[in-house]
Amino acid sequence: MTSDQIPYIGRFAPSPSGALHFGSLVAALGSFLEARTRAGRWLLRMEDIDAPRTVPGAAEKILAQLEAFGFAWDGPVVVQSQRLERYREVLDYLVARGQVFPCSCSRKEMADSDLARDGSRRYPGTCRHGLLPGRAPRAWRFLTSIGELGWLDAVQGAQSEDVARDVGDFVLLRADGQFAYQLAVVVDDAEQGVTHIVRGADLLDSTGRQIALQRALGYATPQYAHLPVATNAQGEKLSKQTLAQALDVAQPVLPLWQALGFLGQAPPDELKGGALSDLWAWAHANWSLARVPRQRAAIASGVEA
Repeated sequence: MTSDQIPYIGRFAPSPSGALHFGSLVAALGSFLEARTRAGRWLLRMEDIDAPRTVPGAAEKILAQLEAFGFAWDGPVVVQSQRLERYREVLDYLVARGQVFPCSCSRKEMADSDLARDGSRRYPGTCRHGLLPGRAPRAWRFLTSIGELGWLDAVQGAQSEDVARDVGDFVLLRADGQFAYQLAVVVDDAEQGVTHIVRGADLLDSTGRQIALQRALGYATPQYAHLPVATNAQGEKLSKQTLAQALDVAQPVLPLWQALGFLGQAPPDELKGGALSDLWAWAHANWSLARVPRQRAAIASGVEA
């Protein structure tokens, strides 16, 4: 079976640290329309792996918002906090193969390290050959290998990264006992059979790490498409941290129309005041990933932050 014959499986994976906002809508809309216009499945996953950031009731509110905006997903919602035993099994597998190692370094000790491409601190390799004398392990890191990883992003074009050089050995189990996003997302995507990942370009710099981990685990690498990220007038990504306004479920048409425009689809003006069903019908008939702007971030004009 060729890649063109493999059934398309996409997904949307919000973090329940608060309600969905316009930036979330952009990511959900792009991934949903790409899946549906490719006659594919669209899965929903709650990425609540970071327990300290999870807000009680946020997951239920997200589901209600998606339904009010006209989204429909396939199969049950996968919840990461219910899969901790599986992440432990995968980590143990990597430990047994010598592909991860314990690390005693604190954030303070890494404060002078070079910056990685995503703005985090590049790990200098302090513990990769053994813990320092008298030190106890705090976290577990993936042992990276030198060499370029290349992939073709359907929106951003050709990409490459040497994870060992540009990021260093990255964390799979944090010092606070929480499994890292990189581990959980790779395991979940593989076990859900995800073939295509359409998400915000703020996660583009995580892709090299995820591909490295996929290869270590013998997983297939999905095809990627990274959409432009919606920002406020100050250039800050719309998020809970920047006080982005939650989507109003009572008025879904205008923000959905704006999200289509943000993604380069140019919906007709007459649809922004019409029925939700009419806007969705137009979106399904006219969606084109090729029209999505290539820039990694853009101001969400006319959208309240």
